[in-house]
Amino acid sequence: MKSCLYTGTGDNGTTSLVGGERISKVSLRLEAYGTVDEFSSFLGVVLSNPSCPSDLKDQLLEIQNMLFDAGCYLATNVKQGEHNSCNGIDDSSVARLEGWIDVLDSNTPKIRSFVLPGGCELAAHCHVARTVCRRAERRILELAAKEYVDPILIKWINRMSDYLFIAARYINYCQGVGEITWTPTKKSD
Repeated sequence: MKSCLYTGTGDNGTTSLVGGERISKVSLRLEAYGTVDEFSSFLGVVLSNPSCPSDLKDQLLEIQNMLFDAGCYLATNVKQGEHNSCNGIDDSSVARLEGWIDVLDSNTPKIRSFVLPGGCELAAHCHVARTVCRRAERRILELAAKEYVDPILIKWINRMSDYLFIAARYINYCQGVGEITWTPTKKSD
């Protein structure tokens, strides 16, 4: 009996979008939603850590579901002249994310230095997820330069990296681990 997990249809370097249209696996669209999927996978690493605070777990699971919505949106080709919206992500999604950022920031000591990625292992994983989020944002912006992409998705993914930055700081604070801050290298004579 043949498994349904593989079809062989991508062996020629193409894949199907939602609706069945075939595109190259190195297209901007695939890079965008593939990087969103990679980002969600890194959030899964954060979520799987037993020391992840329960309030963050609830938020991160909600974010992963919204990233799946974003991936579905990006995996759907938009016809020329159409402006489709990203299902599940709207102005209230951005406001909700900003609210989470504000709460985490108010519960984390202020710092006046650049923070280097690290601290405890969970915070370090948040920083990795943050950088993959930034790459996903760049891929979405590359696609948006060529084709229509819902502006609210771009705004939401931009806020996401801010959320992960303060989430990493919050985790370090909760675990009693000090931030690693940047010490500029002194110029030698």
